Amino acid sequence: MTETDERAAREVEPRPDWGRRALWIGGILAVFVLAMIIGSATIPRWWAHRIGDQVDGSITQGTTLGIVYGFVFAFLPIMAILLILRWRTTWKTVAAALAIGIVLALPNLMTLSIVVGQGNAAHAGDRILDVEAPAFRGGTLAGAIVAGLLVGFIAYLMVSRDRARSKAQRAAQQGREEAVRSPPPPDEPATG
Repeated sequence: MTETDERAAREVEPRPDWGRRALWIGGILAVFVLAMIIGSATIPRWWAHRIGDQVDGSITQGTTLGIVYGFVFAFLPIMAILLILRWRTTWKTVAAALAIGIVLALPNLMTLSIVVGQGNAAHAGDRILDVEAPAFRGGTLAGAIVAGLLVGFIAYLMVSRDRARSKAQRAAQQGREEAVRSPPPPDEPATG
């Protein structure tokens, strides 16, 4: 290739079409907003009916199922995010870890949308849980708190293990350095 051919090849490189990108981003945002509006009107009722069908009005079953849901769907997302981020911390990995964590936490997030939601669907879901799934919301909160405490305890154990290991390595290194610096003990005369 000649120098003019190389210059022409550099000049022909396509530039990003910002208009097309803006249109795609706008379209994706519009679909996302529409999905959020539809979801906020239907998901709380639907989720409350699913939980109500599982609990069937039993306080014991509501508490037990709430603790299980709260624990599992708080522990799994936190651990998944922590393990993924311990493995690699690029921005793509962080985004993937957060997406996986949100998907794993969806049952707790749907229950939370019923509890703190201000819309008609959230209030309807609240009433459905009052009648069909008593004590489920409290059990979910208790399970999530226990999961958070367990993750904190596991983190404490991992940090203390790393500290103890590094302290032992430093002590071993100091022992080797002292052994090199100090002269060997003199030979003792044989007694006989």
